Amino acid sequence: MPVSRQEIINKISKNFPNLYKKDITRLINIFLYEITKALSNGERVELRDVMMFETRVQKERLSINPRTLEKFKTPTKKTIIFKSSKEWKYKLNEKK
Repeated sequence: MPVSRQEIINKISKNFPNLYKKDITRLINIFLYEITKALSNGERVELRDVMMFETRVQKERLSINPRTLEKFKTPTKKTIIFKSSKEWKYKLNEKK
């Protein structure tokens, strides 16, 4: 089940009652904005011992529509690569 941004904000405000929800929302929005800005500039975003985001460029290529078998060119585009740290991978795979 996916977790929404609002659910994250509610959990943080429950764990830290001295913080206002509007401040938590602002912090999350700034955090996501800075990650997006860095990725759009071609920079790598690395949060040590947590995760890493990186952009890669997919070159223009020839694609085929499987329904009509029509060939067309797919333009060059950027994609985001996400990698989690080894610690997170171990935590996800722990047996309880």
